[in-house]
Amino acid sequence: MILDIRNLSKTYRGPDGPVQALDRVSLAIGAGEFLAVQGASGCGKTTLLLAAGGLLEPTGGEVFVAGQNPYALEPEKRAAFRAAAVGFVFQQFHLIPYLSVLDNVLAPSLAMPRADARQAAVGLIERFGLASRIRHVPSELSTGERQRVALARALLNNPRLILADEPTGNLDPDNAAVVLDHLSAFAAGGGSVLLVTHDASIAARAQQVYKMP
Repeated sequence: MILDIRNLSKTYRGPDGPVQALDRVSLAIGAGEFLAVQGASGCGKTTLLLAAGGLLEPTGGEVFVAGQNPYALEPEKRAAFRAAAVGFVFQQFHLIPYLSVLDNVLAPSLAMPRADARQAAVGLIERFGLASRIRHVPSELSTGERQRVALARALLNNPRLILADEPTGNLDPDNAAVVLDHLSAFAAGGGSVLLVTHDASIAARAQQVYKMP
């Protein structure tokens, strides 16, 4: 399995006491699989995604990405492992506003240097139809273009797993379809995708759907 989540729980401290965001959630995704997690706002979808990606330590249970528990690693090694194994795509894009498209796509290479990073970034930019925008900053891009930059960035280090948090939430139907097509193609090529969404029509594009209570 590329992603194996076992009895995952997460409790936050709230002003009125503990808040249980996740309660013993288990799921697994193999190579070539596309899984959507569907549920209403506030049900713990984003918490699940962040925990799956080594960004939010769970209260209980275990997470394995490509056989490795990221929370068993020292923080620096965890960051390097995350950069190599996981690509993230968020609804708000999280692009660096003062960097060009090229430099935004290259950002993951800071955590995982590679000799061909620039060549790989340019290739992805061309693949996503952004060659004419390569020197532009995010404010000069359309919403759909920004999400394509975010996808290219997520793919730079050839990850085993892509974690997508409401990646179509800010997009019109045409641009949403482009993003979902690319995620499907990544899975068809042997990668694994975990997408979280509140939208049943988006979840239907996945091979499997896990519904949060």
